[in-house]
Amino acid sequence: MRRRGRACLRVGVTVALAVAVCAGVARARAADVNALATEVRETERAFAKTMADRDHTAFASFLADETVFLSEARTLRGKAQVADAWKRYYEGEKAPFSWEPERVEVLDSGALALSSGPVYDPSGSRVGTFTSVWRREPSGKWRIVFDMGCPPCRCEPAAK
Repeated sequence: MRRRGRACLRVGVTVALAVAVCAGVARARAADVNALATEVRETERAFAKTMADRDHTAFASFLADETVFLSEARTLRGKAQVADAWKRYYEGEKAPFSWEPERVEVLDSGALALSSGPVYDPSGSRVGTFTSVWRREPSGKWRIVFDMGCPPCRCEPAAK
């Protein structure tokens, strides 16, 4: 009976440790996802700043080699095609539009993230909504792999 009691105690301790470790991992994962979401939010802001700074070279540095940008009119494929098509937005003294992240979500794996938010004209009026998908590279740098803009959403923002 004593052996059985010790065996049950060992199993009980093992289960308790496993539960504690799993709970710790879940908390760590949530903290990691929140930290990664902050990284993506700051990356999106830096990406948007390239427009305000009129820095086309910096803009292109955020693009993944296989990036895809979608619009109502066409699809742009690859870093070179996107950078070439967007060069016109970086000409002139004033930016033709600006944007900022409103919502950021990251996969639990930390490999992909989505950012979305308003697009503004030079007077500050909302003229659209962007949605971008970011991929975390082995170096830890986030690069944009998909981007799409559309007219402004007519719905209430999601609760945070």
